[in-house]
Amino acid sequence: MVCAVGGALLGGCAPGRPGPPAAATATTTDSATARALRALLDQRAAALLHHDRAAFLAGVDPRAERFRARQTAMFDDLAAVPLAAWSYTLVRTGAFALPAAADGTPREAAEVRLGYRLTGYDTEPVASTAYLTLARRGGHWYVAGDDDGVPSGHRTAVQLWDQGPVHVVRGAHSLVLGLGDPATLRGYAKDADRAVPEVTHAWGTGWPGKVVVEAPATLDQVAALLDARAGDYRDIAAVTTGELGGDARAPADRVIINPAAFAQLSAFGRQVVLTHETTHVATRLATTTPTTPRWLSEGIADWVAYRDSGRTAPEIAPELTADVRAGRVPAALPSDAGFAATATGLAQAYEDGWLACRMIADQWSPGTLTAFYRAMAKGGTVDARLRAAVGLSLPEFTARWRTYVEGELG
Repeated sequence: MVCAVGGALLGGCAPGRPGPPAAATATTTDSATARALRALLDQRAAALLHHDRAAFLAGVDPRAERFRARQTAMFDDLAAVPLAAWSYTLVRTGAFALPAAADGTPREAAEVRLGYRLTGYDTEPVASTAYLTLARRGGHWYVAGDDDGVPSGHRTAVQLWDQGPVHVVRGAHSLVLGLGDPATLRGYAKDADRAVPEVTHAWGTGWPGKVVVEAPATLDQVAALLDARAGDYRDIAAVTTGELGGDARAPADRVIINPAAFAQLSAFGRQVVLTHETTHVATRLATTTPTTPRWLSEGIADWVAYRDSGRTAPEIAPELTADVRAGRVPAALPSDAGFAATATGLAQAYEDGWLACRMIADQWSPGTLTAFYRAMAKGGTVDARLRAAVGLSLPEFTARWRTYVEGELG
């Protein structure tokens, strides 16, 4: 999930935020309780979408004071975000262990799917999961909490607006949602606006030509958004997350900036990172499948980011250059496990993938590279797809790549 320039760890692709099961239904589908719970969720969604604060808070348990305060802050922090849609779907009740209330109040432990779209950017909803406690008082159902499931591992997904007031910066090809200084967010938008045409030039026009950037204020906030350990992302400047819908629907990707690591980069490094991440956004619809090896998905993102940089191969791949000059030429293309955030030799894995993609573009053509990448999404083995694209088996391609690596870096 990182690439390297001059030894500085930059960015990559994350598999996506945790989502709900693809096919799940409420356990109380036809009951009066289920209808009442759905009505409560629908009312809250409509109130939020229409900026009706009083109506939104009317659905919060008046006795859940701390939760009510957090919901109030979340509503206010979300105010500037341009929402085209917002909905809650009751997936099931009985979703986690919920002790009986001391006062005998009826309660339900619900798994709820949140779906939202940003105006002008999302063609399909971004989906996430919430585990809610719902309480019945005076004949009415209320939302009473979203963290009672944590002890049993049922954790509500964190959104940017759960972390503070969201500022919005609109670029020519980008939308930046951030918690930091607006001037910094405008810088992210400028870098993203430069990245989009570069990606379109390399990949083509079969994508929306827009990118959404989320910019938390701290590493801990980045980790919370990714549902990951902060230490795993300390040196990673940005990641791309996405949710793939069923029936080949377009995904809704987000480029998430790690502000401290991103700020340590040069202007060139920042541009490389956002071009790399924007490539993931562009290619996700066609190519992010289990059959696409990570060396190819990360390698093509780096190839797009560096193709017009004017930098030499040793400048772009310093760690691999050091290995080659010490006689340690890689024996095989990196495995998917080699791209884990904590993997040993992570920088070399990215450099290996970049040089493999660069070789295809140089020795065949850029169109051959992108066609091979698109073909991998349709299934089949890497060996079969390489034979069709470049006329080489995987062992033959690997041998040619090893020679290419030695020639470029030795």
